[in-house]
This record gives sequence, structure tokens and C-alpha cells, in this order.
Amino acid sequence: MINEKLLKSDERAVLALRSLYRAYGYMPFKMSKFEEYDLYLANKDFLVSDRVITFNDTNGKLLALKPDVTLSIIKNTACDTGTKSKVYYNENVYRVSGATGQFKEIMQTGLECIGDLDISDIYEVLLLAAKSLETISDNFVLDISHMGILSAFLAEAGAGELYNKEIIALVAEKNSHEARAVSAKYGVEEKVADKIVSLTTMYGSAEDVLEMLLPLCESAAAIEAYDQLKRLSDLLKHSGLEDKIRIDFSVTGNMNYYNGIVFRGFISGISEGVLSGGEYGRLLANMGKKCDAIGFAIYLDLLSAFDSSLDGFDFDYVILYGESTDPTLIAEKKRELVALGNTVTATKVLPEKLSYREIVKL
Repeated sequence: MINEKLLKSDERAVLALRSLYRAYGYMPFKMSKFEEYDLYLANKDFLVSDRVITFNDTNGKLLALKPDVTLSIIKNTACDTGTKSKVYYNENVYRVSGATGQFKEIMQTGLECIGDLDISDIYEVLLLAAKSLETISDNFVLDISHMGILSAFLAEAGAGELYNKEIIALVAEKNSHEARAVSAKYGVEEKVADKIVSLTTMYGSAEDVLEMLLPLCESAAAIEAYDQLKRLSDLLKHSGLEDKIRIDFSVTGNMNYYNGIVFRGFISGISEGVLSGGEYGRLLANMGKKCDAIGFAIYLDLLSAFDSSLDGFDFDYVILYGESTDPTLIAEKKRELVALGNTVTATKVLPEKLSYREIVKL
């Protein structure tokens, strides 16, 4: 039997999440370490970074170490009428590290629901996103938004793609001052500009945000998006996790790919979002698939920082022994402490940067 205390946060998460996803009917998906580079080239805007490790296969075809799992799942999923594919994965992806600028192997887990989806499927994925965060820490927040609201307001503005690109970035930054200035620069009607700028400050409980949002939703597209967001919020009220879920329109995505609900998850102790997802029906359409999809990924590499933030110790006990210490005594003491569920290391010299709860001298 596995002693979970001896596992790192990412290892514990993998075990717990696998059981969670299987319980909700998701099947494991396994893929090769590499794909044809053309798959990523055709959808480079969907990737976190356009820097991909490539190499030539023995037949001369250009391959790439996978920087993403979702694209491979879509590629291998048939969109038959009335069916849906529900898969989860635990894979290593290869991306550029934000800290070092070098390529890094990153463990990632997540799930995808692809096919003929309805409101219950979207609700279930949001629920699983919240439950996934809960497996890592009780102190989490899941922020939810809807690209349909922003898309509808941008359509009302009618200021073109350049304006749309600038304003989406400003909404993501919650920069109301610049959002208003940019709207004025592009000649957006003041009433519509007010709607867009208001999204930069809308954050809070579903009940509060929906109350503020309702008067702004006048077009058919905005009303449709609002109604979906309201229905999902009503369903989440009965999840038992509703106090951890917020609506936040600064959560945005590439409008060439994301077309509905988008969301991001945070846990206390880590500055970056550890979970990211959304509805990406437009991505499927770009890949020639006639169906809908929603999914999310959890960035397990970020949990390494979470390990140290939990208690600040590398080990519970350090056994410090000398040259003449009987090896049997060292082994017995280590066995005794490990049997009680502790993490233990034994050393003659105490490393400077090692953190621990207690020293045992033999």
C-alpha cells in the first residue's frame, strides 16, 4: 500500500485525479511522445508557446516532441452524431520554461469531453475542475467567464480585429482606463464602450456578477451567453463548492479557438493559475471536426512550489551519525521513524540548504 505522505504533491495529485475522473466515466488516453510537426504548425496560436522541439524521422518527416495533449486527442477522436468521447490523461509535455527560457519536460494531467455536448456535460467538467483543485488544496478558487459575452459586446462595437485583439488583452489585465482610451481611439459608441469596460471590474459571486451583467445583455448573442452562464451557475450552487467559484471576465482565451465557457483555477501558495480550460469548439471546426468540446489541463510542475509552501520542510527527520556509528543502529532508527509515516534521511554532514523538522543524533 502506498504511503501518500511520502509522495510529492504532483504524485499525490495524479493518483487522486485518476480515481476522480474514472468515477465520472472518463477513460485514460495515452499518446506517443511526439507528433507530426504540421499538427502544431497549423494550430500554433492555440499553443502556450510557438517554440517546439523538432527532429527528422527516419523517413524524413518532421516530427515534434509534444508541447500539447489536446490537439492529439482531437486528432484521434471521431465526431459521430449523438456520441461523446470522455478521456483523461497524464502526460509529459515539452515547453519553454518561463523562469529559465529553456525547454522543460512538464507533467500535465487533465481531461477532454468531445462530441455532442449539452449543458450537463459542461457543468460536469466545471465541477470536475473544482474537485480537481480541491484534491490539491482546500484553499482554492475557480474563476469562470464566458467568451460569448465578450464576443457579443465586441460585435456591437464593430471596430474590427485590431480593436478586438487590443481590448481582449486589456480586459484580461483588468485595465479599465486603457480599455476606455482604446475604445475612444477606435470610435466605439460610448454605450457599448461602457459595457466592455465594465467587464474589467466584474468579479465576485455568481449571484452578484449576474445581477450586474443582466442589464448589459441586449443582443440575441449576449442573452444566449448570459442564459448559459446563469444555468451553469444555478447548477453549481448545488455542488457544495459554490463558495469557491467566482465569475471573472478577466479570464479570456483566443477567440479563434474558444467560443463559450472559459475558466482558470488557483490555489493558495502559488502565484500562477494551476488549472486552465474552456470550450474550444472553434478549434475543432478549424481541424475539420463537426462537434463541440470542453476540457482543462492541470500544470503539475507548479506543484513543486506547493510542496515547500505546505510546511517548509524537505524531511521530517534527519538522522545525523558519525564514522563509528553502528550501521544496524542507523537502519533500525530509520525503519522506526518511517513506520510512523515520517520522511527520513540519514547523513554524516548536514547540508546547508536542507530543511527538516527535527534532528536525531546517533
